[in-house]
Amino acid sequence: MIDRRTFGLALGSGVAGLALAGCSRPAGGAARWRLGFSQVTTTEPWRVLFSREMRETAAAHPDLQLTIADGQDRTEKQVADVEAFVRQRVDLILVSPKESAGLTGAVEAATAAGIPVIVLDRGVDTEAYRQFIGSDNLKIGRMAGDYAVGLLGGKGKAQGRIVEIWGGMASTPAQERHKGFAAAADAEPGLVRVMDRQDADWKQDRAYNIMASALKAHPKIDLVYAHNDPMAYGAYLAAMDAGRQGEIRFIGIDGIPTEGAKWVKDGALTATFVYEPPGAEAIEQALRILKGEAVPKRIELGTQVIDATTVDAFLAKHA
Repeated sequence: MIDRRTFGLALGSGVAGLALAGCSRPAGGAARWRLGFSQVTTTEPWRVLFSREMRETAAAHPDLQLTIADGQDRTEKQVADVEAFVRQRVDLILVSPKESAGLTGAVEAATAAGIPVIVLDRGVDTEAYRQFIGSDNLKIGRMAGDYAVGLLGGKGKAQGRIVEIWGGMASTPAQERHKGFAAAADAEPGLVRVMDRQDADWKQDRAYNIMASALKAHPKIDLVYAHNDPMAYGAYLAAMDAGRQGEIRFIGIDGIPTEGAKWVKDGALTATFVYEPPGAEAIEQALRILKGEAVPKRIELGTQVIDATTVDAFLAKHA
């Protein structure tokens, strides 16, 4: 039986809405540099891994003090957290926005205050930051689209009906994962995307409800493409409850060992694509900036497909 639980871990409580994480100081003195990180949420599993890697990397550098602020999945909370970091005059701010437009002004204000900003995972609508670190979501979406075409008959021959379940429509990853997938799927006359503007905001329970409605409306569904693994799994559970999971393939994105990769291994998902957390790289790049070193404007993280042919090797590597 596949575990239906949604995994979530809190990073801990803090003062005035800030969760203090990964703090270490040289013996007998304060840390040389203070970093403030505005994280979208501290409960979604991919972000738990993201924050944990950041804390662990920061803890290895005694010169650093890292504070992680939990945005509680609200743009206004993230804006307030970034503004608080500016008032505290931290040495560097890292931010992973819930929404691009919503965090743009806060990032610009921090930069104008002379504080370098690293934007992580999701972009903002400005170039007024020091560095962006994240994966190419357009590329991942195109890979997922090409994979779906292969599953449904191959290029020029693909046939089938596809349900697409979005993450937050105001976020750049969702927009790019959609565009990349559509570029591949829409080139196939035999593929029809049904209910392709459904926003589950990255949530498993919302995806379940969207899929339950899709199953009632469409007697034939061949494939579900969800913008992350929890949503793909939620769709799978809805199909299983309707007795239709055997007729549908499910594709997601994230590929963390305890979720997407496990669900591929268990047979719930057909495939997932690795979306590498940027936490560790962010700390290393922050140190370079604080030391006055030149850094690239953009760092692209890698990806790979995890399916029945690769899942065992992936899980063994991350055991």
